[in-house]
Amino acid sequence: MIYAMIAVRTPLLALVGNPNTGKTTLFNALAGMNQRVGNYPGVTVETKKGKLHFQSQDFEIIDLPGTYSLAARSPDEMLAVDVILGHQNKSDRPDAVIVIVDASNLDRNLYLATQVLDLGLPVILVLNMIDVATGQGLTIDTEKLSANLGIPVVPIQANKGVGLDQLKAMIAHTLATDWASRERKRPEFPAAFESESRRLSERLNGDVPEVLVRRLLLDVGGYIETHLIRGHGPELAAELQAARQRLSQAGCPVPAIEARTRYAWIRLATKECVQRPAQRPFSWTDHIDAVLTHKIFGTVIFMATMLLIFLMLFLAAPPIMKWINDGIDGVAKMISDSMTPGPLRSLIVGGIFKGVGSILVFLPQIMMLFAVIAVLEDCGYMARAAFLMDKLMSKAGLSGKSFIPLLSSLACAVPGIMSARVIDQRRDRLATIVVAPLMSCSARLPVYMLLIGAFLGPHFWVQGLTLFGLYCLGLIVAPVVAFLLKRTLLRGETPVFVMEMPLYKVPSARLVLRRTFDAGWMFLRRAGTLILATMVVIWALLYFPANDANGQSFEEQIAALEAKDSKDLDKAAREKIKDDVNAVRSAWKQESVLGQIGKFMEPVFRPLGWDWKIGMAAMASFPAREVMVGTLGVIYGEGEVESDDIAKSGFRGDTDLSKRLQQEHVFTVPVAMSVLVFFALCCQCASTLVVIRRETNSWTWPAFTFVYMTVLAYVGAFIVFQVGRLF
Repeated sequence: MIYAMIAVRTPLLALVGNPNTGKTTLFNALAGMNQRVGNYPGVTVETKKGKLHFQSQDFEIIDLPGTYSLAARSPDEMLAVDVILGHQNKSDRPDAVIVIVDASNLDRNLYLATQVLDLGLPVILVLNMIDVATGQGLTIDTEKLSANLGIPVVPIQANKGVGLDQLKAMIAHTLATDWASRERKRPEFPAAFESESRRLSERLNGDVPEVLVRRLLLDVGGYIETHLIRGHGPELAAELQAARQRLSQAGCPVPAIEARTRYAWIRLATKECVQRPAQRPFSWTDHIDAVLTHKIFGTVIFMATMLLIFLMLFLAAPPIMKWINDGIDGVAKMISDSMTPGPLRSLIVGGIFKGVGSILVFLPQIMMLFAVIAVLEDCGYMARAAFLMDKLMSKAGLSGKSFIPLLSSLACAVPGIMSARVIDQRRDRLATIVVAPLMSCSARLPVYMLLIGAFLGPHFWVQGLTLFGLYCLGLIVAPVVAFLLKRTLLRGETPVFVMEMPLYKVPSARLVLRRTFDAGWMFLRRAGTLILATMVVIWALLYFPANDANGQSFEEQIAALEAKDSKDLDKAAREKIKDDVNAVRSAWKQESVLGQIGKFMEPVFRPLGWDWKIGMAAMASFPAREVMVGTLGVIYGEGEVESDDIAKSGFRGDTDLSKRLQQEHVFTVPVAMSVLVFFALCCQCASTLVVIRRETNSWTWPAFTFVYMTVLAYVGAFIVFQVGRLF
């Protein structure tokens, strides 16, 4: 007898809702630790999937991006509609939709719920923050509201787990009942609109679902219109324009007819269900907002908050980063001491371990930044901060939400780019990501210190002014580039800044830790592989050929010289051995593939005042900017100089490498300034490019970022050198 095994599909639930309704909190409460983060193909907004187990049943939940409406303006805003309709994956169409709303703002939140009702799936309405509604004097009759809407209604308090058992039971009950047999209730549009919708559907041969045809009519200039016109030609655009014109003449102008129809239905459905006080009470939230959103006091508090964040990333993270780096170096030394010289040892120590170090060293900054952002978001302050900065950022075509990622990038572009996820508009998010690397991050500081200390004199005010100018360069150029992007590649109107001010609350420690862990793990798991691969490639370019012209191994020569070193030798003898080792290392790098490329590219570097050595050091620093310091040390025979040594010296210019560079005829003040400007504007950071790839789900944007920043850096360095040499 043959038995066929039939796989039973796990029911899928889609969780949708407006921003700041507690959607993420509810998802975490339902899914617990059984969740994963992922992207649908071609979509740049993350979604989360999780498992819910209730009474021996398993359910899969997908947490869709927060949105105020299903009127899609970009591909990522279209994600919620595509997922619910099963367009992303035919087998993944949800079996039910959970719509979470803020019970204290019921009328406005129900707008999205009425749009979800049009999709024809079972819907469960979740009234979250029921305690806040009660505190504002609202009384909601959930049973009557359920009858009027024609869907189950469950009141909950997600942050404290109140009502979750009732919600789980309602999910199981809803999926066990015959939804199709229930009376469908939804807003009824005027007859003229329904007639135009049917006519347009026939024009599209019935290939487009009814709900998308209706949205096509309603969403003027939206993603659906752009997508369908691209597929059906300009004739559809003309017919769509004619249909909208007829609707306007019939007294049903779009898109106004949608808001008019839906809100009229909502008011009727909630009329007898919600009892409101005669006058809204002036809460303690209003008192705090009067200060935090004040034009002067609010800005001062915001700047102080940002300063604390910046100091934390700049001061608190480096000791932990150094501890990680020292630990990796210690393990690498143990491995190096236990292996014989050769390509394998060099690959493990110089390629893999340095690659791992370049990945792990970012973790403290990433996790600290995301922990702070999670706290600020969860307590309600982030919305106020974005509101304050919106006027300033709008001049560059961005919104207030772009300020936090740009400020964070002054410490490190990697966490700054990752924090751009808080920006809803795709164009704004991309523009912010692309200009974030222009901020002078902490990795540039060793290069700044080395060259400023060596060539810009003993006067501290000159050195300080130069350093300030380099930081200002990024702060000035970034908004200009964003302005140009928003009027060319990312053309679009400056978005109207609409943000609901959420209630203040004590941040959830569990939520903060979860977000922090997710950010760190995602960076290690997805970005780490590519960064490591890049480091190995650069290692290979610097390692081969491994033999000199006589066929002797460079590495064996270094090992033989180091073996002669002993504490019994006098200082002069030990210094002689050190100089010989550095000379071999310098010759090795000159003969390497990257060294040969540097010599070949020297004509390109000459207009900047550089020779092939400076050009090679710049190319070697592609994986990480601070590598420039170590590479210059090796090329000029001073050994593998560490960035920490430069940092300890500050701007005194008293390190061996600083003195060596001062003796080189090629290095002058204009050349030093040329290198500084180049490093201030160039994107020499593989980690940054990999994270841009990760956040945009495309190699197009990291390639564009690298090209435009390299060209910008070259032009800036060229101007500085050519003008500087005149003086």
